[in-house]
Amino acid sequence: RLQIADSIGEPLRLAKGLKGQQLANEVDRLLDSVELPRAYRSRFPHELSGGQKQRVGIARALSLKPQVLIADEPTSALDVSVQARVLELMQQLQKEMNFACLFITHDLAVIDVLADRIAVMHHGNLVEVGTRDEILRYP
Repeated sequence: RLQIADSIGEPLRLAKGLKGQQLANEVDRLLDSVELPRAYRSRFPHELSGGQKQRVGIARALSLKPQVLIADEPTSALDVSVQARVLELMQQLQKEMNFACLFITHDLAVIDVLADRIAVMHHGNLVEVGTRDEILRYP
């Protein structure tokens, strides 16, 4: 129910005490980083596509500059072309902002694109752990 700028700015306001122009500048920086137009600041979530909503979520998650980001099925509701662009964006942001990312997914194509190391779980138990090549390429 919040406008996009308020949603992205909320963690900054609550955790860092940012307000006014300083908060607005940081929200703009985050919108730029996830490749959303600054004009989206005043939009509501129901006015955005699935990929745009995901970018808002990423901006909000990165607002406090975490060392580790946990992404649970980050692309499951997106069509293939949007999914690819969101995955490229995540890789780009990881390099620029230097954070680790734990991706939780059932989609092996996502894992193949993103993962350096993979842990496979079955019924809540780890059954395999290794590099992407060890898990996906060599049985």
